[in-house]
Amino acid sequence: MLPVKSKFKVAKRLGANIFEKTQGQKFALSEARAAKSKKRGRRGGSDYGRQLLEKQKVRYTYALGERQLSNYAEEAFEEKDPSAALHALLETRLDSAVYAAGFVSTRRGARQAISHGNFTLNGKRVTVASARVRVGDVIEVREGNRKSALYARLTDADATNRKVPAGWLEVDAPLMRIKVTDMPTYAPGISSLDYATVFEFYSR
Repeated sequence: MLPVKSKFKVAKRLGANIFEKTQGQKFALSEARAAKSKKRGRRGGSDYGRQLLEKQKVRYTYALGERQLSNYAEEAFEEKDPSAALHALLETRLDSAVYAAGFVSTRRGARQAISHGNFTLNGKRVTVASARVRVGDVIEVREGNRKSALYARLTDADATNRKVPAGWLEVDAPLMRIKVTDMPTYAPGISSLDYATVFEFYSR
């Protein structure tokens, strides 16, 4: 897992609250003060700085090492739409799918839970967070972990109110089951991540 000593400082440097709920209010207040005083002074004025900034945003969002992201980018660049391909590669990691389905509150939490063997993929226990899920795959909380306080909340009455990415995950919270029904889509201009700029960085 990518080590992060100060999530708040990293988020400030990158100009994005990339650690889900962590320091969310503190980050928002700090950004508001910075905008008001017009003393943001972030890196990124040059093309290189802008490209590095976007690459680091993707790295920290998905908690990846440099080599991991570079490999994903290299694989995606071979596709017709590299940005969409990179987004799909990152989102269809097992830890990303578990996080997106709302079974854990952070992507790092998903990675830890998977490494401890809390989930099965198509009925088989899996401990590799980077395992790629495909259409038709079924992810479930392992039988031995279902009574854990970490997952007991999934059977609560409000479990059906959690937000799930439209179109590619089908979630049955009471049964602690996630089914992959489609591939995630990438919408430039809507997503907070600019993959095209990431490819600019790696194309230097």
